[in-house]
Amino acid sequence: MIKVRFAPSPTGYLHVGNARAALVNFLFARNQGGRLLLRLDDTDTERGRPEYEQGIYDDLRWLGIEWDETARQSDRSARYEAIAEKLKAAGRLYPCFENEDELAAKRAALIKRKLPPVYDRAALNMTEAQRAAAEANGKRPYWRFKLSEGIGAWQDLVLGGRSIKFGTVSDPVLIRADGTPLYTFTSVVDDLDMGITHIIRGEDHVSNTAVQIDLFQAIAPFTEQAATPVPRFAHLPLISGGEGEKLSKRIGSISLKSLRKDGIEPGAITAYLARLGSNKDPAPLPLEGLIEAFNLADFGRSPPRFDAKQLLALNRKFLHQLEFSAVQDRLPDGATEEFWRAIRGNLDLLNEARRWWQVVAADVPPPDLSGETAILQSALETLPPAPWGAETWKGWTGAIAAATGAKGRALYHPLRLALTGEEQGPEMAALLPLIGPDRVMARLRAFVV
Repeated sequence: MIKVRFAPSPTGYLHVGNARAALVNFLFARNQGGRLLLRLDDTDTERGRPEYEQGIYDDLRWLGIEWDETARQSDRSARYEAIAEKLKAAGRLYPCFENEDELAAKRAALIKRKLPPVYDRAALNMTEAQRAAAEANGKRPYWRFKLSEGIGAWQDLVLGGRSIKFGTVSDPVLIRADGTPLYTFTSVVDDLDMGITHIIRGEDHVSNTAVQIDLFQAIAPFTEQAATPVPRFAHLPLISGGEGEKLSKRIGSISLKSLRKDGIEPGAITAYLARLGSNKDPAPLPLEGLIEAFNLADFGRSPPRFDAKQLLALNRKFLHQLEFSAVQDRLPDGATEEFWRAIRGNLDLLNEARRWWQVVAADVPPPDLSGETAILQSALETLPPAPWGAETWKGWTGAIAAATGAKGRALYHPLRLALTGEEQGPEMAALLPLIGPDRVMARLRAFVV
């Protein structure tokens, strides 16, 4: 059974980069008949907020992303401690006592010699007496993972073959001096315990992957995943902003919250993000269609750029095909299916519907139409009797044209302005019956002395 995870940290609101990772994991899981785990990496108690956690749930549900299981790292402290003790006993987790100044001095010396600034494993040479003396002097150890010799390699499902020489990287710190575990450690323990088969995430994690693979293999014997310890990896190139800047959830850059406030449809966002960075053009497809067509092999290796204009164009297409039942509860009170069908083809954002509801159901401030009195006088005199339908506009404008000789823009433009207050908009043939004879007559009389 394929199983993937989306593991956000509740330290900010989700942005489109987070949402894309969640969506791709969801689409992959559903396409493959697998499961999606939502795991909160909530060990950062200083920056974590309850409202951020709730925001994650709300945003994912708004997008239509469903998950099969939920977990949180704050519930698993005892498990991390148990695995850490096993790694210590196996000689793979060792205590270190250098402070930041000492480490900085070591790095500077190596760089001066034009050598990689890699930790020298000096702590491994400390005797038990030296360690005891350090602790007696008030030093508390932090714990590093002893990397294997040789090369860490994997076949990335997006980026292709990748490898790193372990001798070029420092043994990673897994446990802080205060005893709290770091992400690299907790994530691997969770992925093993929870049976994650594929890890699909942003390219910013590529530098961690070889180290994590080594850690997977070291921890696996202490779990039920010893036979197949290492998941498959897929790293998506990061989305950049309009100016090429990296997105950040903590500065709210292109956040889902802001897109939602701006009136972008969730379906437009999922349709856009599902193919951003792939070889397929965005299309206004529902989630079912995105699931069916999804393929990790479609994603390229170049960073895609978030294009707000392209998203807005897709939002427009998405709105134009939505049925009345999908938007009824978000339209003004009293709005009918006929109203929705009349206006949806002219909307960029759903909140623009309120303006058109005002046009058909409320008052419209009269625009300046000096010089158009003859057309509007004729319009009032030839006003057809009720009931009005789809053919009323054509017959009425034909009568006005016959009476005045006006045609084209000279005929239609002053009528549209007088009746709607707008230069452009939905087809008048559909709007006219919605406005109705009484409002049309009142609006025309405002221009006729």
